[in-house]
Amino acid sequence: MIIVLKPNITKKAEKAILSEIKKLGYKPHVMRGVSRTVIGAIGDEQANHTLETLTSFDQVESVTPIQKRYKLVSREAHPADSTIKLPNGTIIGGEEVVVMAGPCSVESEKQLMQSAEAVAEAGAKVLRGGAFKPRTSPYEFQGLGEKGLKLLAKARKATGLPVITELLSENHAEMVAEYADILQIGTRNAQNFQLLIAAAKTGKPVLLKRGLAMKIEEWLLAGEYVLSNDNPNLMFCERGIRTFETYTRNTLDLSAVPILKQATHSPVVIDPSQGCGRADLVMSMCKGAVAMGADSLIIEVHPNPTEAWSDGAQQIGFDGFKQLMSDLKPIIAAVGRR
Repeated sequence: MIIVLKPNITKKAEKAILSEIKKLGYKPHVMRGVSRTVIGAIGDEQANHTLETLTSFDQVESVTPIQKRYKLVSREAHPADSTIKLPNGTIIGGEEVVVMAGPCSVESEKQLMQSAEAVAEAGAKVLRGGAFKPRTSPYEFQGLGEKGLKLLAKARKATGLPVITELLSENHAEMVAEYADILQIGTRNAQNFQLLIAAAKTGKPVLLKRGLAMKIEEWLLAGEYVLSNDNPNLMFCERGIRTFETYTRNTLDLSAVPILKQATHSPVVIDPSQGCGRADLVMSMCKGAVAMGADSLIIEVHPNPTEAWSDGAQQIGFDGFKQLMSDLKPIIAAVGRR
């Protein structure tokens, strides 16, 4: 920690501050400048009391942590990239850019099975589909619940694709984990810390989407809840943030990819469908995400987007997805991935 003292501090006040630093378990190192005195406090910030309380001293100007507030997700704690291995052998965070695809909502057995077979044939390695849907209006389709989970499990058995689906409630954690291979925490629950803990304790990989107005540090700290509950399998998913712009549904922040790659060892996923809310922009967003270094893409695909029960405007059809997978290959090769 770095403690900056105000100008013209008395020796008595400085002595009291140094005494308090030692009392809290730190070793102070005093650096005297022309107009300011700075104290470097060395110690374990996880084991000892925070020194931010020193601002209660009238002659302390500021207290700044040297270490990041997020410990376990940081590259300081884990310099090498983390990878997540799925039941079908797919590795997220490795050399391969993994594509997860499927409908926004599970609507029926026919719709889901058609989607699962189509995305598997085109090269997707994970099946996505919502069984529980968080909707802004209580009158919109809320998902099929456990019936939807059973259909996802059936599609997994038929295609071999692992399943990712959203977890909305702590009460459903064990049930959703029984059917799913990856638990998704959506934007509305990105700081629902008890839900994050419940998801972590299932032992299943967790995909944490960024909140609508979430700062990156807040997002990383939310991820800390997963790793600090003994679950190393965490992914961060950028899915667009809310800005003043209304031309697209959200503003997809692709700068989050290199920022996260510097800050954390966890795999980075991009959701271009939610990110812009427009099917005609999904291909461009995917290309940009891969070029920026994303480890995975999660894409909404539907047999007939115009008849989708939720978010039809951002879902692409089977032919469009097949073309997308083909067009991504040279971009992926150009950045040294496969």
